Amino acid sequence: MTRSSITGHLSAFIAYAIFGFNIIVCKDLTSGNLIPPLGIFTLRSLVAGALFWIVSLFLPKEKVERKDYIRIFAASLLGFFTCQVTFLVGIPYITPMDCSILTAMSPIYTMAIAAIVIKEPITIQKAAGVAISFIGIIYLIVSRVAAPGGVSESTPFGIVMIILNSLSFSMYLGIFKPLISKYSAVTFMKWIFLFSALVSVPLSLKGLTQVQWAAIPSIQYAELAYLIILATFVTYFLIPVAQKRIRPTLVSMYSYIQPIIAILVSIVIGMDHLTWQKVLAAAMVFGGVIIVSYSRSAGR
Repeated sequence: MTRSSITGHLSAFIAYAIFGFNIIVCKDLTSGNLIPPLGIFTLRSLVAGALFWIVSLFLPKEKVERKDYIRIFAASLLGFFTCQVTFLVGIPYITPMDCSILTAMSPIYTMAIAAIVIKEPITIQKAAGVAISFIGIIYLIVSRVAAPGGVSESTPFGIVMIILNSLSFSMYLGIFKPLISKYSAVTFMKWIFLFSALVSVPLSLKGLTQVQWAAIPSIQYAELAYLIILATFVTYFLIPVAQKRIRPTLVSMYSYIQPIIAILVSIVIGMDHLTWQKVLAAAMVFGGVIIVSYSRSAGR
């Protein structure tokens, strides 16, 4: 491995490790509905965006071509606005473990997008892997709705939102790699967050002004700081670094770190529990991912 590829793998590993803990953090942060999801997103855009613009002042100035602003705006809507809003809206309606299982679908989405964008053929083996993973998702939905007592913590709405979250981010990884490779991580991200803030501020301003900031516990302020600094500023700096150096599919493959971390932490702190339905659904999802990944790596 070259130094560049090692940097790419390490950047992806750290970013997705932070995302793994972020599942737990966002689950608790949004549980009390003290800050509306769109308001949380706006705070992420404003603060992390300001940090990127400040950092850019100490780096060599990089000019963005006029034609690329529209593409960066589209990348902002897909890779940050849609991705993060669906996550924040959906996370209160899904358990951390179920969320982690669904995010494991990202590599499959990325490979499907690669087939459309770069005309990579989809073989029978790849199609079989996708089918197995989707059956696992369907089973996850059915088993949670049909849980004893008729009440499910993970609702179909929450599951659909997390699927949209993974799908939008996979599209971002697959479609915008050439654009991301063209500019430095700081230059690209400062415009991504600026465009995100321009979209979200008008939509969330009223909700943010109604927040009872004094009533928010200190622990949730700490969680908000983790979300903004580590799970936004740091991760969205590292992901473009990884995208420049390794394939989109490999970047997406590091999402497997998320379920490992989130499941272990959520069980340890009592936010979730292990059931045979979850084990079976996870086995089907990961089994399909392994089949597709092996086919991709073997060149079939």
